[in-house]
Amino acid sequence: MELFTLPPSLLALVACFVLAEAQYPPPASYQNILNSSLNPKITVAYKQPDAGTCTTAFSTQKQYTGYIGLPPYTLAPIQQDYSINTFFWFVESRQVPETSPLTIWLNGGPGSSSMVGFFNEVGPCEVIQTGDGSYGTQFRMYGWDRTSNMLFIDQPNQVGFSYDTATNASYDFFHGETFEPPTGPSSGLPGYMYMNGTFSSASSSIPNGNNNTANTTEIAAAATWHFLQTWLAAFPQYNPAVRPNVTNPKAMFTSTEPVGVNLFSESYGGKYGPVFARHFEQQNQYRSNGTLPMNSTLAIQLETVGIMNGLVDDLIQDATFPQFAFNNTYGIQAMDLTDQLNGLSAFSGIGGCRDQILACRSAMNSTDPEGYGDVDATNAMCESAQINCLNVSAAYFANGYDPYDIRQKLPSPDPPAAYQEYLNNASVLAAIGARVNYTESSSYVQNEFVETGDTIRGGMIEDLAYLLRQGIRVALVYGDADFLCNWYGGEAVSLAIAAELANYPASPAVSLNGPAAVAIPASYASAFPAAGYADIVVNNSYVGGVSRQFGNLSFSRIYDAGHFVPYFQPETAFTVFTRIIEGNDISTGEGINLSTFGSVGPSRSNHTNNPTAYSPQPTCWIRSWNSTCSDSDTKAMLAGSGVVSYGMFIPNSGGSVSLPTSSVPVGQPGHPVSSSSAGHQSGSPAMSDGSTTGLTGVYTATGTPAPTQKGGAGAVRGGGEGVWVRLGPVVVGLMGVGVGAVVML
Repeated sequence: MELFTLPPSLLALVACFVLAEAQYPPPASYQNILNSSLNPKITVAYKQPDAGTCTTAFSTQKQYTGYIGLPPYTLAPIQQDYSINTFFWFVESRQVPETSPLTIWLNGGPGSSSMVGFFNEVGPCEVIQTGDGSYGTQFRMYGWDRTSNMLFIDQPNQVGFSYDTATNASYDFFHGETFEPPTGPSSGLPGYMYMNGTFSSASSSIPNGNNNTANTTEIAAAATWHFLQTWLAAFPQYNPAVRPNVTNPKAMFTSTEPVGVNLFSESYGGKYGPVFARHFEQQNQYRSNGTLPMNSTLAIQLETVGIMNGLVDDLIQDATFPQFAFNNTYGIQAMDLTDQLNGLSAFSGIGGCRDQILACRSAMNSTDPEGYGDVDATNAMCESAQINCLNVSAAYFANGYDPYDIRQKLPSPDPPAAYQEYLNNASVLAAIGARVNYTESSSYVQNEFVETGDTIRGGMIEDLAYLLRQGIRVALVYGDADFLCNWYGGEAVSLAIAAELANYPASPAVSLNGPAAVAIPASYASAFPAAGYADIVVNNSYVGGVSRQFGNLSFSRIYDAGHFVPYFQPETAFTVFTRIIEGNDISTGEGINLSTFGSVGPSRSNHTNNPTAYSPQPTCWIRSWNSTCSDSDTKAMLAGSGVVSYGMFIPNSGGSVSLPTSSVPVGQPGHPVSSSSAGHQSGSPAMSDGSTTGLTGVYTATGTPAPTQKGGAGAVRGGGEGVWVRLGPVVVGLMGVGVGAVVML
């Protein structure tokens, strides 16, 4: 998730200041405070959140929240002279967690919290508003806990609930800045635009800024490896690598029961996923050759690396910005032909974006091969390239389009910020043991990455090719309405990864003769582009996209989804996710032999979309002012003519929030939803396609809906065949939906 700031012209409009309301988190308490069994200097503090804090499909699902604390210099030789306190939220799978895979979820930014993914995308619960205006949680029908244990990590340091040193300060929602001590700057904003609370030490009050966090993806990878060493040791029951009677023959192409760790990352996670996974694999090799001690480290056994609308390689993807803006499958021209040509020139012209990226990478390879951002001259060159490359897409932003959804103009209506209000409630902060207030994104962390030009540095294509050589599945999933990480670029990335593997698994020129001959699969470089796009059959009447798949590499285009694919298309995203981690055919969910499988279909995805089928109205949330509020909202706020209700800003002084007309059962800390209220009664609820199923299992198709039934949520229902595969005991229920114009959860 990227951060955006208002133009200087708006920043100059600020008037009188009113002291902020104090929202300090209550003192944190934990059921367990331990020292790591692998490194006694590392601490682990965790608890089970109060029942109702996050309502899951089944009350038996255990959850754990807490912190792992790394003292200074843990990451040596990296110059880490600060503490790292990383927040996590774990939830068990709905069925047989003892044998379920473990999936790690990371949001991007850099600087964005994984609570975005937890509450708005793939987590077990979602926040809704009730008739009295309060917020609570309901279980998410297609949360990824449906088939996997899920671990959400706020990283790098100072992101979300993670921190270096807990510091009392004032947070300015308008500028996204922190000031300490907690008195707030005399900027003239209304009091509700500030929160006095506890945050990381990063502050605009510090003259030289703050660098108590990672400033490159390589450093973030090292910190997360250390985090996982301790987390997996503290929770061995969820570590697939150490479970008894479980084997994992990690062959070149092996489709087995999912017993390993899956790493899924989003947006800037296109950098995180490849680099983190490569780092984990290299650490495993260091354990094997004796460089790292076996008795004080753990192997992280990766099975899958999934990237959701990821920015993987700017050298490949930046060139698609003008193309996608001018000629996309929605028929929306977000820039004219002249702007498209200018954008392409800004990328490929002499001294332009491409040349500067290549210069940055050349300098980095010779002066900073470890990627630690310690060479000022290289940092400056890469930062300059990153800033210069913004010219490629400048016309798109100038025309006011939402970078995450080409169907929308700014301000963006999606996803909502209700969960941010919920997480800053004192009872919720206490229930999860939070030591600091919650902020969705950190401009300070983002600035650190910008100053090293981290996004430009590259190497992720090579990393993903390396992972494929290790027998790890690599899956790219892109919503086709996203501009910032558009699917044209994602497709190009998938082809570039395949091109890196011209001789893997075997050269196409190799042949065997004689009666003992066996078929040798073609290399990724030849076989992946030759594989066709197969329909993704989500249920018995809906095709949610297309997927190209060969061996362990896949690329999926998800129809009618913006940047946050699981938010826009939850059933499709869950279905694709589960088929990926189970090593099945992404099109149908059928079991396959990956050593010989290649998807069949057209060589290009030519499906066209209806841009008018999706048109929600934005809500102005004070905790996400820059991305959800309009210029007129800002003027009203500065003039003092608006009101704030339940975290939402209403421009007219006499305005009010339209609350849901009927209340639905929600959980809150200490007040869980009863089984009957949650809909956990016997019987099978109707699904969106008219079929019935419970809260577990994944659909396997035995037929394909008619072509007229492909596409968005308004597709005609009916046709096709298939079966919901239930993977454990079934308790079924129907998730209620909150009613209200301002909540779209």
